[in-house]
Amino acid sequence: MGSDPIIYQRATRMRRRMTPPEARLWRCLKGHSLDGLKFRRQHSIGIYILDFYCASAKLAVEVDGAVHSTPEQMAHDRRRTIWLETRGIAVLRYRALAIRDNLDGVLAGISAAAGAR
Repeated sequence: MGSDPIIYQRATRMRRRMTPPEARLWRCLKGHSLDGLKFRRQHSIGIYILDFYCASAKLAVEVDGAVHSTPEQMAHDRRRTIWLETRGIAVLRYRALAIRDNLDGVLAGISAAAGAR
């Protein structure tokens, strides 16, 4: 699922500027570290850029900071999730605080979801 050059450039910039929770999770996902699964970071699909994406499981993992608690952002996230799900991509959302406070639980959840697909 290709994307236009502007989305691709934005994804490239986002890879260089990951948030601390994204960087922490990436250290656990990169290099097939979780169950041998290959994850990509800041992967573009259509007009969206996914925080992490596992193509073999068609699984997106999103890290949500405080901005995702606003009504506008929650509505946008719902529309985005529906769009991805209609394309067969499951979406997992984790609060940034969960990655900080319960990384093992987050990784177990990702592993279980990928295994179920």
